[in-house]
Amino acid sequence: MTAHEIDYRIFGEEMQYVEIELDPQEAVVAEAGTFMMMENGIQMETIFGDGGNQNEGIMGKLFSAGKRLLTGESLFMTVFLNQYKDKRKVSFASPYPGKIIPIDLTEVGGRFICQKDAFLCAAKGVTVGIEFSKKLGRGLFGGEGFIMQKLEGDGMAFVHAGGTLARKELAAGEVLKVDTGCIVGFTKEVDYDIEFIGGIKNTVFGGEGLFYATLRGPGVVFIQSLPFSRLAGRIYAAAPQGGGQQRGEGSILGGLGNLLDGDNRF
Repeated sequence: MTAHEIDYRIFGEEMQYVEIELDPQEAVVAEAGTFMMMENGIQMETIFGDGGNQNEGIMGKLFSAGKRLLTGESLFMTVFLNQYKDKRKVSFASPYPGKIIPIDLTEVGGRFICQKDAFLCAAKGVTVGIEFSKKLGRGLFGGEGFIMQKLEGDGMAFVHAGGTLARKELAAGEVLKVDTGCIVGFTKEVDYDIEFIGGIKNTVFGGEGLFYATLRGPGVVFIQSLPFSRLAGRIYAAAPQGGGQQRGEGSILGGLGNLLDGDNRF
């Protein structure tokens, strides 16, 4: 194996975290901002990209970091290396309510495609790159699902799904239609494309967007019920505009209560 072999345990229900046990000189690479806690004896180092090109000189490092820049992620990742003589543990937390999915890349043919913000952490040696779309429709209308990340190697990787997780195993030729933001990831055999919903009423009044993703089997697909963009949109829509405090929510008068108590400003 080229990737480090790591043991792990996942804790929690709605807000999970993964605890990874590292043997001496084993390491795990993680997305910036996911670190939760670690035992003494683990060294933390910030690197360009995913560490996959660290032995190929400055151009290799820049190429690795550039791939991440295209997906909108940080140029840097963090490596946690166990330099102690015994086993040590390090933990990484979910960014918002949902589930952590362990992916053994040796069981999925060495490659897994996921949303660009789904990756949490992986064994050192797993490559985190980008999956370029070869179809025009994906590029023009894919939205959240256009630029996907690909995890390659023979180690363990961990991705995060928001809300409730659905695992669908598609037979050959079986098609699943999904909101682009609800896709967490899928195995490399799955064919992925963007399709127009169609219909004047759907387009103008549907409120679900103009396009959805079609996933064609064979392969395994992971779907999330709460994409972060949807969660953020609901929070933004519910937030009071202009910084004022919303007092009317939940009352009989609703927004009228704000007007009557003088809270609204003209």
